[in-house]
Amino acid sequence: MEDRFITSTKNWTDTEIENSLRPTSLEQYVGQDKIKQSLEIYIKAAKSRNDALDHVLLYGPPGLGKTTLSHIIANELGSQIKITSGPAIEHAADLAAILTNLNKNDVLFIDEIHRLNKSVEEILYPAMEDFALDFIVGKGPSAKSMRLKIQPFTLIGATTRAGMLTSPLRDRFGVICRLELYGDEELKVIVKRSAKILNIDIDDTASLDIAKRSRGTPRIANRLLKRVRDYAEVLGTGKITKEITDQALAKMEIDDLGLDFIDRKILENIIYKFGGGPVGLETLAASISEDAGTIEDVYEPYLLQLGFIARTPRGRVVLENAYRHLGLEYTEK
Repeated sequence: MEDRFITSTKNWTDTEIENSLRPTSLEQYVGQDKIKQSLEIYIKAAKSRNDALDHVLLYGPPGLGKTTLSHIIANELGSQIKITSGPAIEHAADLAAILTNLNKNDVLFIDEIHRLNKSVEEILYPAMEDFALDFIVGKGPSAKSMRLKIQPFTLIGATTRAGMLTSPLRDRFGVICRLELYGDEELKVIVKRSAKILNIDIDDTASLDIAKRSRGTPRIANRLLKRVRDYAEVLGTGKITKEITDQALAKMEIDDLGLDFIDRKILENIIYKFGGGPVGLETLAASISEDAGTIEDVYEPYLLQLGFIARTPRGRVVLENAYRHLGLEYTEK
């Protein structure tokens, strides 16, 4: 997959961005209002009982704030947070070492939890339900089962693929939250807040323009804001206006709906080379020299959301909305 500026997956510059712009409380967190309201009640109830918050599963597309929300939950609980990821926990002993070092009511955040090793996941079940670790000591007839108690804790799992979680693991989460894509007005608030933190002068029209091209994702909005700032400082007076925003995003080949060069390349290949479709995924991938899995997982979701393409039994088809957006005449077959 070639580098894309508009992708919602994290790249090396996002660490700096997110560390400086990440909100620290539910009050500062913009959007996801239903989730915030529910979490506020659950957190207050857990604190009043001096109990660990029930285990939380956060799922949704990348870049929507799952990691940020996990830090906020820990802050609201007044607890320490330990951070790891599914692929990083290779052996059951690794997970046992992490769990035995947790203090009472601490938070353990596991990113990409759907990629946990099966043997590690088996150890996690009693830890989540009974706050205990089960071990087999010895071999053969002398083998014994031992149970080690651990401190009550809250597991927060984050995943972009909730469907890949096994049922036994998913059922052990008491709080399941699906993060939705953000609206333009919510992203505008995020852009304005980020601009204030970064000491960037931006007007309302420009912030809304950036929001509309951010594909419903705060991570992309913050990334666009920093790059438009560069254009404003070099080509303008330093203030981000609609004119400088349009100029900057045009140079980055990002259009009014947030489509970039690769999105348009996919649409135009289907239209010009295959008569608008249907075309098979493998054939489409070969025509643009891209991996079929990457097209299906990375590029297609946003095009499907916009109603620009459709998946049919015979292959991918470009819809009328895409023709209009590209300024092409649509003729229904």
